[in-house]
Amino acid sequence: MRWLVGWSSIAASFGTAGRVSGQGPGAGPGGYGDPGGPLHGGIADAAHPDDPGADAERTVHPVGAQLLWGDPDPLWAVGDWRPDEIRTLTADPADPFTRLAVLGCCGATDAELRRALYAARGGALRHLTQWSGSYTAVVQAGRRITVVGDLAGARPVFYTPWASGTAYATAALPLADLIEAQLDIGHLAALLACPDSPEALGDGTPYAGVRRIPPGHALILREGSREITGYEPVASLAVAAPQADAARAVEGVREALVDAVRARLTAPRHAPDAVPPYDPGPVPGMGPADRRAARGVAPVPGVGADLSGGSASATLALLAAGLPGAPGTLLSPAGARLLAVTFNDLATPQGREAEMERAHAIAADPRLHHVVVAAAGEALPYAELDGPLTDEPGPSLVSAARERRRLAAGSADHFTGHGARQVLDAHPARMADLLMDRRRRHLLRPVAALARTAQASGESLLVPLTVYSAARRLARTTYRAGMEAAAARLREGGVSSGSFGPVDASLAALTWSRPGPAAGWLTGEARAEVSIRLAAAAGRPPLSLRPGEARARSVLARHAADHRVFEQAVEVRSQRLHAPFLDNQVVRAARALPEALRVQPGARAEILRSVLTSAGVRELPPGWGAAAAAPNETATRLGLRAALNELLSLFASPLLADAGLIEARVVRQALLDAADGRPVPLDGLAELVSMELWLGRLLARRGTCWTGTTSSRRRAVPEGVPVHRPALS
Repeated sequence: MRWLVGWSSIAASFGTAGRVSGQGPGAGPGGYGDPGGPLHGGIADAAHPDDPGADAERTVHPVGAQLLWGDPDPLWAVGDWRPDEIRTLTADPADPFTRLAVLGCCGATDAELRRALYAARGGALRHLTQWSGSYTAVVQAGRRITVVGDLAGARPVFYTPWASGTAYATAALPLADLIEAQLDIGHLAALLACPDSPEALGDGTPYAGVRRIPPGHALILREGSREITGYEPVASLAVAAPQADAARAVEGVREALVDAVRARLTAPRHAPDAVPPYDPGPVPGMGPADRRAARGVAPVPGVGADLSGGSASATLALLAAGLPGAPGTLLSPAGARLLAVTFNDLATPQGREAEMERAHAIAADPRLHHVVVAAAGEALPYAELDGPLTDEPGPSLVSAARERRRLAAGSADHFTGHGARQVLDAHPARMADLLMDRRRRHLLRPVAALARTAQASGESLLVPLTVYSAARRLARTTYRAGMEAAAARLREGGVSSGSFGPVDASLAALTWSRPGPAAGWLTGEARAEVSIRLAAAAGRPPLSLRPGEARARSVLARHAADHRVFEQAVEVRSQRLHAPFLDNQVVRAARALPEALRVQPGARAEILRSVLTSAGVRELPPGWGAAAAAPNETATRLGLRAALNELLSLFASPLLADAGLIEARVVRQALLDAADGRPVPLDGLAELVSMELWLGRLLARRGTCWTGTTSSRRRAVPEGVPVHRPALS
């Protein structure tokens, strides 16, 4: 896990002065330098916050960190950062305390970074978010520190009070270790009950006392005092912005997406720590990933991409293969070709034949080197429940082993299509926005498409009226009334206990807030606590009075947070996962798309087709843009049956029950029902299992992110999950 951490306090001396001069990544005109050995430094141990500098010899600093700059407001980078992923510069050698650090993949030149530093010094923070790539920017101007988060939430920023000031980081667990935070059980309940509702989650994290800044905002510290401000222009909350020209908006998406891919291609290539020996070729019964695992080597050097047969991954693969920059592997005997990886699930091959055929057709491009990773029962969901501790819980923990097997066959830099659906597609609640703007005619095609999906049930004639009535009801429901209704529904136990079809899912999404799939298994006390959070949020002004826009942004933020957990859970040494659809510029360009264009069936595929056509790719296989197959329910149930005994043991005495969130017998019965094929929300079970796994890993850890403290081991949740809690707090 890679993260950066720093702090700002009233105290002006933290014991880091003179530690950076002439060494470390902050040295040199380009921001890179010779590390020259380990760097140390930190703030005096804050066991007594009133006297943060009492003993400068006993300092606390991150384990395995490199100091980017020292006093008066130190900043560290922790983890296996590549040299080109850390860039620092100063505005003027005569003014060393006006400086900028950019961590991650950033396509800006040094001149662009310097201009943005001048603009940010004057308060124009948006300039720090306009470059292609995915990164975190930190600006110091005297004693003012500004940390900028991204628009989607894939690169979050956390903060906590510390030593008469504020500590900040791009990971929550290090800050929780720093203050020895306890679990925030109320936040965990909200994460299970309403994962897509920022009103219930607020700015909290699973750790009490550690806060998160919202997407699209920046944290500003002035000698420890905190301010959170947005950097995006604020439009009218009640009236839609003028509709942009559709062709121009699609062109903006194309330019942003091409720049995002080019930023990764033009970055320096990185070979894994161990250069893989020559592959002797196919081995009976072993795929490429199995052979590579048997040889014990890291991913192949170069650039690769997923190729699932869907439009998002195929677009990235074709763009990366077609842009200049030698995307292929360093050792490829066929020249510079991009490595395209397709996962073939042999345990449940039914239902995805069309996607596999499209993947093979796209892979016929001579610029692609196609690798198919085949796996059977060993790669089912729930097959391997051991894994690394992630910063926060996420549903991807139950399938991390499956995804890691696929990614192990990839390259050192690997593109994924994650986020395309949330960024480009229209949330069903946007139909209510169109009704608010009196543009009813744009609802004809999406409603007709939903009616066609319901033809098998014989109720297609009623679908248009039902969907239109639900959209009209949402358009006439105020934010306050919607939040109060959601709180009452959760409090009264009105949650779903089965799976949704397309029509039912759209109808359920036409609301300001709805319970998540795991809400039905929470205790009444836990649901009541979350309902109180929703009722309290009803009295606060919303970010948007338009339900479609508000729901779309909250779903994107939830997906970005889950993608961040996914990256940590499936991490392969020396590999970087790239999700260009979650970049600032791509998200910003997608938000300019007219709502009338978004809601049309197949809009995402048409947008990506236009992107490829403009890039010179005009021949696409039949069925391009067809709706992707739903998550394979058969594979999930097979995985549940295979791991049933282990899961039942996991919930024999679960930590979630100790926290008062669930009743163990209810969840065990749900696992048995799911394994027997009864209608059970499988997504909700994945969230429950993932959170139980995460809690177990958190409490089982013995290490800490810090050293130099008065206590030998300063870590989060030192007392474990509180048992026999009379009420949630």
